[in-house]
Amino acid sequence: MTTTVHKIAVLPGDGIGPEVVDATLMVLDAAQKTGLVHLEYLKGDAGFDSIKKFGTNLPEKTVEMMKRTSACLKGPMTTPEEPGTPRSAAVTMRSLFNLYANVRPARTLPNVTALNPGIDLIVVRENTEGLYSGKEFEVTPGVGVAMKIITRAASERIAKFALELAMKRRKKLAFVHKANILKITDGIFKQSVLDVAKDYPDVELEDLHIDAAAMQLIRRPESFDVMVTMNLYGDILSDEAAAAVGGLGVAAGANIGETYGMFEPVHGSAPKYTGQNKVNPVATIEAGRMMLDYLGESKAANLVEKATTSVLKEGKVLTYDLGGKARTSDVGKAIAEKVVSLK
Repeated sequence: MTTTVHKIAVLPGDGIGPEVVDATLMVLDAAQKTGLVHLEYLKGDAGFDSIKKFGTNLPEKTVEMMKRTSACLKGPMTTPEEPGTPRSAAVTMRSLFNLYANVRPARTLPNVTALNPGIDLIVVRENTEGLYSGKEFEVTPGVGVAMKIITRAASERIAKFALELAMKRRKKLAFVHKANILKITDGIFKQSVLDVAKDYPDVELEDLHIDAAAMQLIRRPESFDVMVTMNLYGDILSDEAAAAVGGLGVAAGANIGETYGMFEPVHGSAPKYTGQNKVNPVATIEAGRMMLDYLGESKAANLVEKATTSVLKEGKVLTYDLGGKARTSDVGKAIAEKVVSLK
Protein backbone atom coordinates (compact mmCIF):
# COMPACT_ATOMS: atom_id res chain seq x y z
CA MET A 1 0.00 0.00 0.00
CA THR A 2 1.23 3.49 -0.81
CA THR A 3 1.73 6.01 1.98
CA THR A 4 2.65 9.04 -0.14
CA VAL A 5 -0.02 11.74 -0.16
CA HIS A 6 -0.10 13.66 -3.43
CA LYS A 7 -1.42 17.22 -3.33
CA ILE A 8 -3.53 17.85 -6.43
CA ALA A 9 -4.84 21.16 -7.73
CA VAL A 10 -8.43 20.76 -8.93
CA LEU A 11 -9.76 23.48 -11.24
CA PRO A 12 -13.39 22.62 -12.16
CA GLY A 13 -13.58 25.36 -14.81
CA ASP A 14 -16.89 26.46 -16.30
CA GLY A 15 -19.64 25.21 -18.61
CA ILE A 16 -19.72 21.44 -18.22
CA GLY A 17 -16.38 21.50 -16.40
CA PRO A 18 -17.69 21.10 -12.84
CA GLU A 19 -19.87 18.14 -13.89
CA VAL A 20 -17.13 16.12 -15.61
CA VAL A 21 -14.62 16.98 -12.87
CA ASP A 22 -17.07 15.81 -10.18
CA ALA A 23 -17.50 12.51 -12.04
CA THR A 24 -13.72 12.14 -12.20
CA LEU A 25 -13.31 12.84 -8.49
CA MET A 26 -15.78 9.99 -7.82
CA VAL A 27 -13.40 7.68 -9.67
CA LEU A 28 -10.28 9.05 -7.95
CA ASP A 29 -11.99 8.72 -4.57
CA ALA A 30 -12.78 5.10 -5.40
CA ALA A 31 -9.12 4.53 -6.24
CA GLN A 32 -8.24 5.97 -2.84
CA LYS A 33 -10.63 3.54 -1.14
CA THR A 34 -8.57 0.67 -2.53
CA GLY A 35 -5.52 1.98 -0.67
CA LEU A 36 -3.46 2.13 -3.85
CA VAL A 37 -3.20 5.93 -3.85
CA HIS A 38 -3.73 8.87 -1.49
CA LEU A 39 -4.65 12.30 -2.81
CA GLU A 40 -5.31 15.68 -1.22
CA TYR A 41 -7.42 18.02 -3.34
CA LEU A 42 -6.86 21.78 -3.38
CA LYS A 43 -9.65 23.44 -5.36
CA GLY A 44 -9.16 26.76 -7.15
CA ASP A 45 -10.90 29.31 -9.36
CA ALA A 46 -10.01 29.58 -13.04
CA GLY A 47 -11.80 30.01 -16.34
CA PHE A 48 -14.39 32.30 -17.89
CA ASP A 49 -16.38 32.94 -14.71
CA SER A 50 -13.23 34.12 -12.95
CA ILE A 51 -12.83 37.03 -15.39
CA LYS A 52 -15.83 38.83 -13.92
CA LYS A 53 -14.78 38.03 -10.34
CA PHE A 54 -11.04 38.61 -10.55
CA GLY A 55 -10.40 40.38 -13.86
CA THR A 56 -8.47 37.36 -15.14
CA ASN A 57 -9.19 33.73 -15.99
CA LEU A 58 -6.24 32.56 -13.88
CA PRO A 59 -6.12 34.44 -10.55
CA GLU A 60 -2.78 34.81 -8.80
CA LYS A 61 -4.07 32.99 -5.72
CA THR A 62 -4.86 29.99 -7.92
CA VAL A 63 -1.35 30.04 -9.38
CA GLU A 64 0.15 30.18 -5.88
CA MET A 65 -2.05 27.28 -4.82
CA MET A 66 -0.93 25.25 -7.84
CA LYS A 67 2.69 25.80 -6.85
CA ARG A 68 1.98 23.85 -3.64
CA THR A 69 0.80 20.80 -5.57
CA SER A 70 2.38 18.04 -7.63
CA ALA A 71 -0.12 18.10 -10.49
CA CYS A 72 -3.33 19.72 -11.68
CA LEU A 73 -6.64 18.25 -12.83
CA LYS A 74 -8.20 20.94 -15.01
CA GLY A 75 -11.77 21.03 -16.23
CA PRO A 76 -12.82 22.66 -19.53
CA MET A 77 -12.74 26.47 -19.58
CA THR A 78 -14.30 28.90 -22.03
CA THR A 79 -11.79 31.25 -23.69
CA PRO A 80 -13.21 34.60 -24.87
CA GLU A 81 -12.34 35.39 -28.48
CA GLU A 82 -12.59 39.20 -28.47
CA PRO A 83 -9.33 41.17 -28.92
CA GLY A 84 -7.89 42.35 -25.62
CA THR A 85 -9.45 39.57 -23.53
CA PRO A 86 -7.28 37.13 -21.53
CA ARG A 87 -5.63 34.35 -23.50
CA SER A 88 -6.53 30.73 -22.80
CA ALA A 89 -6.05 29.76 -19.15
CA ALA A 90 -4.50 26.49 -20.33
CA VAL A 91 -1.99 28.33 -22.51
CA THR A 92 -1.09 30.58 -19.57
CA MET A 93 -0.56 27.56 -17.30
CA ARG A 94 1.64 25.90 -19.91
CA SER A 95 3.77 29.03 -20.04
CA LEU A 96 3.95 29.64 -16.27
CA PHE A 97 4.88 26.06 -15.42
CA ASN A 98 6.89 25.40 -18.61
CA LEU A 99 4.67 22.48 -19.56
CA TYR A 100 6.41 21.95 -22.86
CA ALA A 101 4.99 18.55 -23.83
CA ASN A 102 1.33 18.12 -24.70
CA VAL A 103 0.59 14.39 -24.80
CA ARG A 104 -2.70 13.25 -26.35
CA PRO A 105 -3.38 9.51 -26.66
CA ALA A 106 -5.95 8.13 -29.09
CA ARG A 107 -6.87 4.47 -28.90
CA THR A 108 -9.83 2.31 -29.84
CA LEU A 109 -12.22 1.68 -26.95
CA PRO A 110 -15.07 -0.86 -26.51
CA ASN A 111 -18.50 0.28 -27.72
CA VAL A 112 -17.00 3.48 -29.16
CA THR A 113 -17.17 3.80 -32.95
CA ALA A 114 -13.68 4.17 -34.45
CA LEU A 115 -12.20 4.24 -37.95
CA ASN A 116 -10.21 1.11 -37.20
CA PRO A 117 -10.28 -1.42 -34.32
CA GLY A 118 -6.50 -1.31 -33.92
CA ILE A 119 -5.78 2.38 -33.31
CA ASP A 120 -3.31 3.09 -30.51
CA LEU A 121 -1.31 6.26 -31.05
CA ILE A 122 -0.08 9.31 -29.16
CA VAL A 123 0.27 12.83 -30.54
CA VAL A 124 3.10 14.73 -28.83
CA ARG A 125 2.79 18.47 -29.38
CA GLU A 126 5.33 21.16 -28.57
CA ASN A 127 3.43 23.32 -26.11
CA THR A 128 5.33 26.57 -25.53
CA GLU A 129 5.96 28.32 -28.83
CA GLY A 130 4.92 28.32 -32.48
CA LEU A 131 1.93 30.45 -33.44
CA TYR A 132 0.48 29.88 -29.97
CA SER A 133 3.08 32.25 -28.57
CA GLY A 134 0.38 34.84 -29.21
CA LYS A 135 2.79 37.38 -30.68
CA GLU A 136 0.56 39.15 -33.18
CA PHE A 137 -0.24 42.71 -34.13
CA GLU A 138 -2.07 44.81 -36.69
CA VAL A 139 0.35 46.58 -39.02
CA THR A 140 -2.34 48.80 -40.49
CA PRO A 141 -6.14 48.51 -40.22
CA GLY A 142 -7.13 45.18 -41.72
CA VAL A 143 -3.56 43.84 -41.98
CA GLY A 144 -2.50 41.50 -39.19
CA VAL A 145 0.79 39.70 -38.60
CA ALA A 146 1.38 36.73 -36.30
CA MET A 147 4.87 35.55 -35.36
CA LYS A 148 5.61 31.84 -35.50
CA ILE A 149 8.44 31.34 -33.03
CA ILE A 150 10.39 28.08 -33.38
CA THR A 151 13.65 27.47 -31.51
CA ARG A 152 16.15 24.67 -31.78
CA ALA A 153 16.19 24.26 -27.98
CA ALA A 154 12.43 23.69 -27.71
CA SER A 155 12.38 21.49 -30.82
CA GLU A 156 15.17 19.25 -29.53
CA ARG A 157 13.48 19.01 -26.13
CA ILE A 158 10.15 17.85 -27.56
CA ALA A 159 11.92 15.51 -29.99
CA LYS A 160 13.74 13.83 -27.11
CA PHE A 161 10.47 13.51 -25.15
CA ALA A 162 8.72 11.88 -28.12
CA LEU A 163 11.62 9.56 -28.90
CA GLU A 164 11.80 8.40 -25.27
CA LEU A 165 8.06 7.70 -25.41
CA ALA A 166 8.43 5.79 -28.67
CA MET A 167 11.15 3.64 -27.09
CA LYS A 168 8.63 2.56 -24.42
CA ARG A 169 6.05 1.68 -27.06
CA ARG A 170 6.45 0.28 -30.59
CA LYS A 171 9.58 2.26 -31.53
CA LYS A 172 7.96 4.24 -34.35
CA LEU A 173 7.98 8.04 -34.62
CA ALA A 174 6.31 10.19 -37.26
CA PHE A 175 7.49 13.80 -37.24
CA VAL A 176 5.20 16.35 -38.86
CA HIS A 177 6.09 19.73 -40.38
CA LYS A 178 5.80 21.87 -43.53
CA ALA A 179 9.47 22.60 -44.14
CA ASN A 180 9.01 22.58 -47.90
CA ILE A 181 7.10 25.88 -47.52
CA LEU A 182 8.16 27.27 -44.13
CA LYS A 183 11.81 26.56 -44.72
CA ILE A 184 13.23 28.40 -41.71
CA THR A 185 10.81 27.76 -38.83
CA ASP A 186 9.64 24.29 -39.76
CA GLY A 187 13.12 23.60 -41.09
CA ILE A 188 14.57 24.17 -37.61
CA PHE A 189 12.04 21.73 -36.15
CA LYS A 190 12.67 19.07 -38.80
CA GLN A 191 16.45 19.21 -38.46
CA SER A 192 16.22 19.14 -34.66
CA VAL A 193 14.22 15.91 -34.76
CA LEU A 194 16.65 14.32 -37.19
CA ASP A 195 19.63 15.33 -35.07
CA VAL A 196 18.20 14.06 -31.78
CA ALA A 197 17.00 10.84 -33.45
CA LYS A 198 20.63 9.88 -34.13
CA ASP A 199 20.81 8.87 -30.46
CA TYR A 200 17.80 6.55 -30.95
CA PRO A 201 18.79 4.26 -33.81
CA ASP A 202 16.14 1.69 -32.83
CA VAL A 203 13.28 4.10 -33.54
CA GLU A 204 11.84 3.97 -37.05
CA LEU A 205 11.27 7.52 -38.37
CA GLU A 206 8.54 8.71 -40.75
CA ASP A 207 8.85 12.20 -42.26
CA LEU A 208 5.42 13.72 -43.02
CA HIS A 209 4.18 17.11 -44.19
CA ILE A 210 1.22 18.31 -42.17
CA ASP A 211 -1.27 18.01 -45.03
CA ALA A 212 -0.15 14.47 -45.80
CA ALA A 213 -0.22 13.58 -42.10
CA ALA A 214 -3.82 14.77 -41.85
CA MET A 215 -4.77 12.54 -44.78
CA GLN A 216 -2.82 9.48 -43.57
CA LEU A 217 -4.35 9.79 -40.11
CA ILE A 218 -7.67 8.99 -41.76
CA ARG A 219 -6.40 6.45 -44.30
CA ARG A 220 -4.21 4.37 -41.95
CA PRO A 221 -4.56 5.49 -38.33
CA GLU A 222 -3.62 2.05 -37.04
CA SER A 223 -0.11 2.41 -38.51
CA PHE A 224 0.91 5.30 -36.22
CA ASP A 225 2.61 4.90 -32.86
CA VAL A 226 3.97 8.29 -31.71
CA MET A 227 3.56 11.51 -33.71
CA VAL A 228 5.52 14.65 -32.80
CA THR A 229 4.95 18.12 -34.17
CA MET A 230 4.70 21.83 -33.43
CA ASN A 231 1.97 23.62 -31.51
CA LEU A 232 -0.72 24.45 -34.07
CA TYR A 233 -0.24 21.29 -36.13
CA GLY A 234 -0.41 19.21 -32.96
CA ASP A 235 -3.62 20.88 -31.85
CA ILE A 236 -5.27 20.03 -35.17
CA LEU A 237 -3.89 16.48 -35.49
CA SER A 238 -4.79 15.50 -31.93
CA ASP A 239 -8.43 16.53 -32.47
CA GLU A 240 -8.43 14.57 -35.73
CA ALA A 241 -6.97 11.57 -33.92
CA ALA A 242 -9.71 11.90 -31.30
CA ALA A 243 -12.34 11.84 -34.05
CA ALA A 244 -10.73 8.68 -35.43
CA VAL A 245 -11.40 6.86 -32.14
CA GLY A 246 -14.88 8.17 -31.37
CA GLY A 247 -14.73 11.88 -30.63
CA LEU A 248 -13.64 14.39 -28.03
CA GLY A 249 -15.81 12.77 -25.36
CA VAL A 250 -13.15 10.10 -24.88
CA ALA A 251 -10.00 12.17 -25.55
CA ALA A 252 -7.71 13.42 -22.79
CA GLY A 253 -4.48 15.36 -22.74
CA ALA A 254 -1.47 15.75 -20.47
CA ASN A 255 0.70 18.87 -20.28
CA ILE A 256 4.06 17.86 -18.85
CA GLY A 257 7.14 19.82 -17.84
CA GLU A 258 10.26 19.04 -15.85
CA THR A 259 8.57 19.45 -12.44
CA TYR A 260 4.81 19.70 -12.98
CA GLY A 261 1.94 18.17 -14.92
CA MET A 262 -1.51 19.48 -15.85
CA PHE A 263 -4.20 17.08 -17.07
CA GLU A 264 -7.42 17.90 -18.89
CA PRO A 265 -10.03 16.63 -21.36
CA VAL A 266 -9.38 17.71 -24.93
CA HIS A 267 -12.94 18.94 -25.43
CA GLY A 268 -14.22 22.42 -24.61
CA SER A 269 -16.64 23.73 -22.01
CA ALA A 270 -19.82 23.20 -24.13
CA PRO A 271 -21.80 26.00 -22.41
CA LYS A 272 -25.09 24.92 -24.04
CA TYR A 273 -25.00 21.71 -21.98
CA THR A 274 -24.18 23.40 -18.65
CA GLY A 275 -26.06 21.85 -15.75
CA GLN A 276 -27.76 19.18 -17.86
CA ASN A 277 -25.69 16.29 -16.46
CA LYS A 278 -25.60 14.62 -19.89
CA VAL A 279 -22.10 14.93 -21.35
CA ASN A 280 -19.52 12.17 -21.46
CA PRO A 281 -17.01 12.34 -18.55
CA VAL A 282 -14.72 9.60 -19.92
CA ALA A 283 -12.23 12.14 -21.34
CA THR A 284 -11.80 13.81 -17.94
CA ILE A 285 -11.65 10.45 -16.17
CA GLU A 286 -8.94 9.43 -18.62
CA ALA A 287 -7.12 12.68 -17.78
CA GLY A 288 -7.30 11.65 -14.12
CA ARG A 289 -5.85 8.25 -15.02
CA MET A 290 -2.98 9.90 -16.88
CA MET A 291 -2.37 12.07 -13.82
CA LEU A 292 -2.10 8.99 -11.59
CA ASP A 293 0.41 7.49 -14.01
CA TYR A 294 2.42 10.74 -14.02
CA LEU A 295 2.51 10.66 -10.21
CA GLY A 296 4.07 7.21 -10.34
CA GLU A 297 0.90 5.48 -9.15
CA SER A 298 0.79 2.98 -12.01
CA LYS A 299 -1.26 0.36 -10.11
CA ALA A 300 -4.03 2.87 -9.41
CA ALA A 301 -3.83 4.18 -12.99
CA ASN A 302 -4.12 0.67 -14.43
CA LEU A 303 -7.11 -0.05 -12.19
CA VAL A 304 -8.91 3.07 -13.42
CA GLU A 305 -8.15 2.10 -17.02
CA LYS A 306 -9.51 -1.42 -16.50
CA ALA A 307 -12.64 -0.07 -14.81
CA THR A 308 -13.33 2.44 -17.59
CA THR A 309 -12.79 -0.17 -20.31
CA SER A 310 -15.02 -2.63 -18.44
CA VAL A 311 -17.92 -0.18 -18.11
CA LEU A 312 -17.67 0.77 -21.79
CA LYS A 313 -17.50 -2.88 -22.85
CA GLU A 314 -20.61 -3.77 -20.81
CA GLY A 315 -22.46 -1.01 -22.65
CA LYS A 316 -25.07 -0.52 -19.94
CA VAL A 317 -24.00 2.94 -18.79
CA LEU A 318 -23.24 5.09 -21.82
CA THR A 319 -23.92 8.78 -22.48
CA TYR A 320 -25.88 10.07 -25.47
CA ASP A 321 -22.81 10.49 -27.70
CA LEU A 322 -22.12 6.76 -27.39
CA GLY A 323 -25.73 5.79 -28.06
CA GLY A 324 -26.87 5.53 -24.45
CA LYS A 325 -29.05 7.52 -22.07
CA ALA A 326 -26.87 7.63 -18.97
CA ARG A 327 -26.08 10.88 -17.19
CA THR A 328 -22.61 12.25 -16.53
CA SER A 329 -22.86 11.31 -12.87
CA ASP A 330 -24.11 7.81 -13.75
CA VAL A 331 -20.94 7.11 -15.72
CA GLY A 332 -18.74 8.45 -12.93
CA LYS A 333 -20.55 6.29 -10.38
CA ALA A 334 -20.40 3.17 -12.57
CA ILE A 335 -16.66 3.47 -13.17
CA ALA A 336 -16.02 4.28 -9.49
CA GLU A 337 -17.94 1.16 -8.42
CA LYS A 338 -16.03 -0.92 -10.95
CA VAL A 339 -12.71 0.37 -9.56
CA VAL A 340 -13.64 -0.96 -6.12
CA SER A 341 -15.01 -4.28 -7.41
CA LEU A 342 -12.01 -5.00 -9.64
CA LYS A 343 -9.57 -4.44 -6.77
